[in-house]
Amino acid sequence: MINQMTIDGVSAIISYDSDLELFRGEFIGLTGGADFHATDVPGLKREGEISLRVYLDACRESGIEPFKSFSGKFNVRIPAELHATIVGAAAAQGKSLNQWISDVLDKEVHAA
Repeated sequence: MINQMTIDGVSAIISYDSDLELFRGEFIGLTGGADFHATDVPGLKREGEISLRVYLDACRESGIEPFKSFSGKFNVRIPAELHATIVGAAAAQGKSLNQWISDVLDKEVHAA
């Protein structure tokens, strides 16, 4: 189970705070922080919409870009043996290492 919710096209990670007995949502991919709380899912969606709207309005008023930009590049450290195995798997499928990893990650993200 992935504890994720999409509100107006923006993803948020959802957790439960047992001390407060509240669900908490936190938007991801923003240049700043925007979170929201509620006791149930409909309330969480409603509060998320409000939180996102307030955040986007504040960014617009301040001239701040609300969303992070991503280069499409990241470094990953893995054991040498796994690296060799991955290179072999990519070659067996006639793919570059980058294409193979991109395909595997895409499949994994969309399977969830």
